[in-house]
Amino acid sequence: MLDLVRRMEQLLTAREPFVTATVVRAAKPTSVRPGDAALVLADGTIEGFVGGVCAQESVRLHAARVLETGEGVLLRLLPGVAAEEERDGVVVSHNPCLSGGALEIFLDPRPVAPRIVIVGDTPIARALERLARAADYDVARAAGEHAAPLATDAALVVASHGEGEELALTRALTLGIPYVALVASTKRAAAVRASLDVDEALRDQVRSPAGLDIGARTPADIAVSILAELIGARRAHAPAPVATAIDPVCGMEVLAHPDTPHLDVDGERLYFCCEGCRARHSVESM
Repeated sequence: MLDLVRRMEQLLTAREPFVTATVVRAAKPTSVRPGDAALVLADGTIEGFVGGVCAQESVRLHAARVLETGEGVLLRLLPGVAAEEERDGVVVSHNPCLSGGALEIFLDPRPVAPRIVIVGDTPIARALERLARAADYDVARAAGEHAAPLATDAALVVASHGEGEELALTRALTLGIPYVALVASTKRAAAVRASLDVDEALRDQVRSPAGLDIGARTPADIAVSILAELIGARRAHAPAPVATAIDPVCGMEVLAHPDTPHLDVDGERLYFCCEGCRARHSVESM
């Protein structure tokens, strides 16, 4: 557990999302005990132990879902295929491949708050920082020459009245940050874009004047218009829902992921809960 805590601290420092999976009940026969735990990374990697390979596939699938929703759930893993009514906060997964034991695992998502880099110490920059923090964004504010955007940032907004604009915008565009905006008049924005040492396609990605056209005049209103435009841009480019597939052997729902056991058959990729089901399908298909 101490190793997992240290790993959690590393992930939080690196701003990498993950899910904590903790066994809260285990009915024999099973190889885990209450209190066993693991971390499930965004790529499906499991660090720790919460059950065998069949249980792990269910954990990976539902961990991806709770990272998407941000809401924790109690995952009940039951053998067989008998129907059972689900309740709020409880997800039931029937796994025909389980050896007979039942597990209850609490999945607690630790998503990363999207980060906004705000360049400048102007009234608009300060208003946007206050508003973004109230909306649960992680905010970093710096002068232009000290701005250090990351490729994982949700946005970079320059509101510095000319100080360090080109350097900050160039860094953000080169990193591929999805929302890059400049607080400036239309005329000055055109001049700043033209001065950027990037391809024309990247220059066109700079949003300026920044924010939605809602007739904003005060720093607070302009900050509202910028945050609203940012939210709209993020929703328009939201990641696709978690992709799943049905194991053709046991009927279990699994994550459609490169690390999930799979076979390519007649141009179609089939996914399996474990190597046993994949081997069985190969034999039966011969």
